[in-house]
Amino acid sequence: MDIRKESLKKHEEWGGKIEVVTRCPVTSREELSLAYTPGVAEPCLEIQRHLEKSYELTRRHNLVAVITDGTAVLGLGDIGPEAGMPVMEGKCALFKTFADVDAFPLCVKSKDVDEIVRTVQLISGSFGGINLEDISAPRCFEIEEKLKAVCDIPIFHDDQHGTAIVVAAALLNALKVVMKELSAVRVVINGAGSAGIAIGRHLLNIGVEHLTMVDRFGIIAEDMTDLNPAHAAIAKLTNRELMHGTLSDAMQGADVFIGVSAPGIVSREMVSSMAADSIVFPMANPTPEIMPEDALAAGARVVGTGRSDYPNQINNVLAFPGIFRGALDCRATCINEEMKVATSYALAALIPEEELSPENIIAPALDRRVAKAVAEAVIRAAHKTGVARI
Repeated sequence: MDIRKESLKKHEEWGGKIEVVTRCPVTSREELSLAYTPGVAEPCLEIQRHLEKSYELTRRHNLVAVITDGTAVLGLGDIGPEAGMPVMEGKCALFKTFADVDAFPLCVKSKDVDEIVRTVQLISGSFGGINLEDISAPRCFEIEEKLKAVCDIPIFHDDQHGTAIVVAAALLNALKVVMKELSAVRVVINGAGSAGIAIGRHLLNIGVEHLTMVDRFGIIAEDMTDLNPAHAAIAKLTNRELMHGTLSDAMQGADVFIGVSAPGIVSREMVSSMAADSIVFPMANPTPEIMPEDALAAGARVVGTGRSDYPNQINNVLAFPGIFRGALDCRATCINEEMKVATSYALAALIPEEELSPENIIAPALDRRVAKAVAEAVIRAAHKTGVARI
């Protein structure tokens, strides 16, 4: 089956992947008066008196906005907000299916950071959380940070943090398989865009001490003079040896390779140059940096990709539904670093140590245990860090 042609056919058949369903009956004059005028005036006035009642008297407590400007849609690039709508609808469908979170797609026709921030800020009172999606770097960093400063609801850029959380969970278990310590391994990340930088920061948060970032121009080092602000910031935390060179240079002797970059750029020879029992996560989609069978043939012990047709799929759907479920349920003001770390450990714990193997380091995307485990971990971390409101 040609999955892309079949998907187009199904989208024509579905006519959209989400719809609005009413939760109140409107079949009589009394029901109409309760759901709408004149009865609806009372909950309106109650919210005016106590703004927090908007969570109890409307669907806000379970509603997330999925927002894009269409500038970095999947591997398609800047295709525009309207063209990004099928992905945003799909994201909403996953929210509902895996965590019973109601989500609504909003595609913004602007590439101006401040205009996007102002737009989201103005509508934020209708939602319990904001999921930013498929916004190009480095603008995505600035948009997220500015929104966090002006909104009192969780702001979460899934391309960054969802990816980072699941990668970390997979790495925690892969290290158990190869019997190496988090603080001792050398990690190389290729691709210093939004996902790569977020993965790097998150791995540092969970205890990685030796991390090298690589982008198109080679190894990122603090003593470079032409780095963009995002690269300059991550350079202060990584590559403390100030190594220079290519991806091939960075991978020599490394214990872990993580790719969020481009297809086919890693050779067997590069994997063979890594340390014994290496871990290789080539996650470019649909074609990874190196095919799993080639990485294994070159000596990698554990391999994970973003694909569903190989073992160890590293998929964001393991993170974002449960994260928002937990954040909404405790009415968190934000999704902080402690909540993200807790999610990684909760995901890793779903695979008992006795069941760990090179082909089994992360729960499958359709595992129904995931969202509940993640939500519980998020709630605990939110209460522990003082960002939960209930």
